[in-house]
Amino acid sequence: MARPRSGGGGPRRGLGARGARRAGPRPPLPVLFVVLVAAPGTRAAGYQTCPTVQPDMLNVHLLPHTHDDVGWVKTIDQYYDGVQNELHHGAVKNILDSVISALRAEPSRRFVYVEMAFFSRWWHQQTFTTRQAVWELVHQGRLEFANGGWVMNDEAATHYGAIVDQMTLGLRFLQDTFGDDGRPRVAWHIDPFGHSREQASLFAQMGFDGFFLGRVDYQDKELREKKQEMELVWRGSTSLEPPTADLFTGVLPSVYDPPKNVCWDLLCEVKVLEDHPYSPQNNTKALVDYFLDVATDQFQKYRTNHTVMTTGGDFHYEKADMWFTNLDKLIRLVNAEQANGSRVHVLYSTPACYLWELNKANLTWSLKEDDFFPYADVPHQFWTGYFSSRPALKRYERVSYNFLQVCKQLEALASPAANVGPYGSGDSALLEEAMALLQHHDAITGTSRQLVAEDYARRLAAGWGRCEVLLSNALARLSGSQEAFSICPELNISVCPLSQTSARFQVAIYNPLARKVDRMVRLPVSAGAFLVKDPSGHAVPSDVLLLPQPEGQKPSPELLFSASVPALGFSIYSVSRVSLQRSNTHTPQPIPQKPGSDVLVIKNEFIRATFDPETGLLIRIHDVEQKLVLPVSQSFFWYTAGTESIMDSQVSGAYIFNPRQVKPFPMSRGAQIRLVKTPLVQEVHQNFSAWCAQVVRLYRGQRHLELEWTVGPIPVGDKWGKEVISRFDTPLDTKGYFYTDSNGREILKRRRNYRQWAGNYYTSQHSKFTSRYPPPTLVHGRLLGDDNRGLTEALVQEDPGLRVRGRHLVLLDVISKASAGHRLLAEEEVLAPQVVLAPGGGAPYHSGAFWGTQFSGLRRELPPSVHLLTLARWGPNTLLLRLEHQFASGEDSGRNLSSPVTLNLQRLFSTFTITRLQETTLAANQPRANASRLQWTPDTGFVHNLTVPPVDLAAITLQPMEIRTFVASILWRQNPRGHREAPSQD
Repeated sequence: MARPRSGGGGPRRGLGARGARRAGPRPPLPVLFVVLVAAPGTRAAGYQTCPTVQPDMLNVHLLPHTHDDVGWVKTIDQYYDGVQNELHHGAVKNILDSVISALRAEPSRRFVYVEMAFFSRWWHQQTFTTRQAVWELVHQGRLEFANGGWVMNDEAATHYGAIVDQMTLGLRFLQDTFGDDGRPRVAWHIDPFGHSREQASLFAQMGFDGFFLGRVDYQDKELREKKQEMELVWRGSTSLEPPTADLFTGVLPSVYDPPKNVCWDLLCEVKVLEDHPYSPQNNTKALVDYFLDVATDQFQKYRTNHTVMTTGGDFHYEKADMWFTNLDKLIRLVNAEQANGSRVHVLYSTPACYLWELNKANLTWSLKEDDFFPYADVPHQFWTGYFSSRPALKRYERVSYNFLQVCKQLEALASPAANVGPYGSGDSALLEEAMALLQHHDAITGTSRQLVAEDYARRLAAGWGRCEVLLSNALARLSGSQEAFSICPELNISVCPLSQTSARFQVAIYNPLARKVDRMVRLPVSAGAFLVKDPSGHAVPSDVLLLPQPEGQKPSPELLFSASVPALGFSIYSVSRVSLQRSNTHTPQPIPQKPGSDVLVIKNEFIRATFDPETGLLIRIHDVEQKLVLPVSQSFFWYTAGTESIMDSQVSGAYIFNPRQVKPFPMSRGAQIRLVKTPLVQEVHQNFSAWCAQVVRLYRGQRHLELEWTVGPIPVGDKWGKEVISRFDTPLDTKGYFYTDSNGREILKRRRNYRQWAGNYYTSQHSKFTSRYPPPTLVHGRLLGDDNRGLTEALVQEDPGLRVRGRHLVLLDVISKASAGHRLLAEEEVLAPQVVLAPGGGAPYHSGAFWGTQFSGLRRELPPSVHLLTLARWGPNTLLLRLEHQFASGEDSGRNLSSPVTLNLQRLFSTFTITRLQETTLAANQPRANASRLQWTPDTGFVHNLTVPPVDLAAITLQPMEIRTFVASILWRQNPRGHREAPSQD
């Protein structure tokens, strides 16, 4: 998306154009080209079609491209069809039509395309003749796919599993359509607002040879330009043995825009290149001089005799001939200057061809081991606001990821009967595409317009509908009973029609983890007392909580019971109302706040949380088992959103976090509190204001403290936008250092106030607070201004996004055990059990079918250090299987969870047998044994490529943080319900 940028594309220093033509750029070029052979062990596969370069000249690689957001100011449909151009110009169908025609007209032209969400749609609308032409262009290397994911995903708010899924979807389309000719060699993230280390690691494991970035922090970029470190080797993991997660990375010179005077698109304001010798508009000399100045300036910031210019932008090339005709002239005119002594050679190229020339230079490159967060494009303007923009949509995406994995697992476990059954036709494809779309860097970030955010949510809802049919078909087959299954997507606001209107019903709980889980189930019910029975028919303890509601509304009863669910399976519990009396109903009671009152405590077997009786705030957490005590205060604060003023013109918005003051306002001096204690749960209900409340709870057997907050609607009647934070304060002092994860995986060390204070914010799925003032968490915002990054709409947010609910899960532990706690808890939260309700009394699945109330898809559990990242249908008799070691090297010493682990996959699954395994790269688009990446030498020394271990079904070894991906050939078992007992544990 076209957002204001600093720096531009023009020259800032270096030789003038005339000097570049006569004497060549400085320093003298010949000293750089002694060795031009490929680095040892590299292979040129995919690079044979690259254009010829001039080894004794500065080669300027022109990269014609278009950056097509799959939703931003307009929806993906509107951008594809080119409608509503008064909102924002963009017509992707016309772009692709025009580009293919222009490429066919002139054999030297090349083009780069990225977003498969658009290209696949266009491809399926083409005739066979057009497809043949495109196949030939791809085979010739003139139409190159970079990145190749369904979208160009965000790198801050995304979860690594969803990144892998969306990349797999796009790369599989390319592999199925074009074979190896269409496989991207280069990752291309030119617009995401900062870059994560985990993203680099994932791209390396997908087999990419290099990675090009557009947006890096302005200070970082300036320093890299001075030190000629715009290109480097990025080490994406501290656990994986190099070069497994090493990736050559280049920072583009001008984000992704062309030099300002080299732009010939409908959306440009630059004059065409007029080369008629007698025309009064002839501008060839000025333009050639300008171009040579830019090339010279870029040469001084990079290390080889190759430099790159992106010639394209947002939704460019709708009339591709405008661009290409002028570029044809530019190439001819600049190269003609070689006769006058110029040492500059310009050519049509691609990211892969540029990368290939860098690799052949055989240089040693600086090594980077951290990330590119936070991002600021100019001073005091950090792009950290989007970490919390549209939190309701962010939650919907996370819940949808959870449901998609459930859906894909059941599709794999229940055989093709999951797709077509008594409930109709269902599949995971629609939700998979919707989820892939949500990873776009203007979707999950919350940086799209309101109408676009609503379109993203609509697509998720449509995908849920198809998956619900699949889920019903699968549960019927695996349980043997055709029930009227239904899910309750609004359980987070205590809404579930079936449980609230039925005197008896069944609760099927599916566990997508490869290990057994115990989970508290909460369901809204009608008034009365209830009996809950487990799959064996035994009564289990249960409580009914009568939760307070806003004034004028009736209290809402919630049934609470503990469920145990086997690995990759389900348990069916029965619920029946035994009395209309509220004999076991518990109501939170108000606690008077009086000076000198005894402290308020909630506790279970493991945790004790203490509250100040006067303020109602949390003041202390005590780990009873380990005798750890931590004074801690937690409360809510809000910033006044920045507005334009004489002192500061930057407004807070969807992208930028720039409040008016450094010190936030407290939500209140304290909280009004209510207390409820039952045998299963103890809760403190805190009310901070009319628009901010929180429940702090401890379930029986739970080793963490849960804080569930509700914020909104944020009042803006005072004409001030507001940004709300949750803040923990502790007496710990570790010199300002703290830790966050990268996309939910490896942990990075951070430093508080390393730069301006707005840069203290990071996204994290599991943070480690180890400082006295750990960075607060942005939870919600309602802003009245636009931050001038292209959206042109304030982040006001319409209902239901006005009120949001989220949770903090807090663990207290010693360092040696902390990783086991937060990693296993994060796994349980990201892939939480799916609750499905049914009225009961359904018909048998088929004549003579046996009804089973418990099922596991595994014959034995996987070890706790192993996460089943993917189990999905791949073909008629093949499945996609990803196994992940979810602990980092040296991370856990107490339970030895950071050690390598070896698995036996023989007879592991209960509904099918694996007959053959083929290991692939992470995105499953090439066999791992055939994958050969270009080798790069970091300044720490050359690293040889590792040998690929053989695949032994009985001994699959995972190293710390390793993900291994397999396409498994299988045989279905005739009786999928044959394994009902709980799986054994390894």
